[in-house]
Amino acid sequence: MNLDHTVFLAQRYERVWQLYEQLGFTLSPPSRHFAAGTSGSEPTLSCTANRCTYFGDSFVELIGIVEAKAGDPWHVLPIVARGDGLHGVSFGVPDTEAAERRLREAGLSKSGVLSLQRDVDTPEGPRTARFRSVHLLRDRTPEGILHTAEHLTPEYVFQPQFLSHANTAKGLDSVQLVVADADLPAYTRRYEQILDQKPTNNSFALSTGRLDLVPATRLDDVLPGEQAPRLPYFAAQTVAVETLTPARKLAADAGLPTVDLRDGGFFVPAAHAGGAALGFVER
Repeated sequence: MNLDHTVFLAQRYERVWQLYEQLGFTLSPPSRHFAAGTSGSEPTLSCTANRCTYFGDSFVELIGIVEAKAGDPWHVLPIVARGDGLHGVSFGVPDTEAAERRLREAGLSKSGVLSLQRDVDTPEGPRTARFRSVHLLRDRTPEGILHTAEHLTPEYVFQPQFLSHANTAKGLDSVQLVVADADLPAYTRRYEQILDQKPTNNSFALSTGRLDLVPATRLDDVLPGEQAPRLPYFAAQTVAVETLTPARKLAADAGLPTVDLRDGGFFVPAAHAGGAALGFVER
């Protein structure tokens, strides 16, 4: 299992897209979602569209609510009502049926296998990118949207023209989920079931990327100056870069403040990064 992509939801999506471009990310063109609401049903038009920053084995999905009156088969509107920001994570799996069976037997999912597609531009013309997914029960994941992802057409997603970034980004490094201290044992057990592995020091190292569980009393140690708007919540996502210098310069040129991370690297605070802190680390 790997950290396939993060789910950033925004009502003010054009502002978020512009921010990420200012920070040196190459974004794919806007692409409208068609999603199935139930297992076996056909995908229908969704209220969302995305632009993504692709890295070859992972990506950041910046989702905009582009037509609120359109369908909402994946129920994102109640989530984005909390405010723009990082509202979910998708974990890559090679076998959706096996993931569905394991998560259902653990009492974490009833979705069955869901289909998702969106049209994308390629050098050869328009193509349809297709995916399969298993969604976790929202009442078991109050932090936001959690699901698996299986790419059926990765060649239409990770296109070479989108993989080079001015900030030298090369992959998703980690996601930080902040929980109440008293809830940490329960969240640890739940993510052990979701990810089918044990953590080390509250951190789940995946085949690519990492999920960190952060007790609320340690938030300032991990992300100095950040304040939790609610608990639980996805506080930050961090990308790995070849070198920090271009990313720092791009942030400065855009007039965005940065804060040093205690283990190296830096982050742009949530208030200046569209609603969730965005970190850069050298790997």
